[in-house]
Amino acid sequence: MLYFIGAGAGDPELLTVKGKKIIDSSDIIIYTGSLVNKELFTDIKEGAKLINSASLNLDEVLEIIFDSNSKGLNIARVHTGDPSMYGAVREQMAALDKAGIEYEVIPGVSSVFAGAAAIKREFTLPGVTQTLILTRMAGRTPVPESEDIENLAKIQASMAIFLSIASIDKLVKKLMTSYPKETPAAVVYKASWPEQKIIISTLENIADKVKEANINKTAIIYVGRFLADEFELSKLYDKRFSHEFREAKDAWR
Repeated sequence: MLYFIGAGAGDPELLTVKGKKIIDSSDIIIYTGSLVNKELFTDIKEGAKLINSASLNLDEVLEIIFDSNSKGLNIARVHTGDPSMYGAVREQMAALDKAGIEYEVIPGVSSVFAGAAAIKREFTLPGVTQTLILTRMAGRTPVPESEDIENLAKIQASMAIFLSIASIDKLVKKLMTSYPKETPAAVVYKASWPEQKIIISTLENIADKVKEANINKTAIIYVGRFLADEFELSKLYDKRFSHEFREAKDAWR
């Protein structure tokens, strides 16, 4: 059986219990060596084969999977974060579907959420925004024109931007076509890793601070008023608000 496993953002303790059980019992473990924390593999079974896919192309990865599957071996294909976010898994799944090979996907903790935990913020705040945009700048991988940063910025929702830290100057210019220059912004480098770095500033100044910190890869950029401290209280715990499990109380008692 083949499993696609989200390894989480970096901290090995953020791996799901199910993911760890599968990794530890697999015969073949194919992992993204440039991003996945190798501490995840300290408890694998004796004789398990670890294969770093960083230097392999898609055809070479699939060849290993097909060969291992034909031998009845259990395979863990370990991706950083959650496989559904910039995981390059769909192309593997398409090949597996065509070959009639069964597989299962085990979700993981995306760096976007590990970063939010690091800066202790909530993306969806009453009276501020109820929408989170996950996106990236166009690079070698293009972005549909309708999803250009300038278009998305018009909404002024909470935004988390992947794979774009090397283009921070260009990104900021695009964002400031709609977001005010004083909009809070943050960068989290290697969220949940021991070498994690956090920068919190404004959209106007974030690029300079990123350069001062010499951050040019492996970072998430956050933009939006969710980073500030002004918001309404949630109705969920408001004593004047009734719901299925609680009756409202008089505010003056």
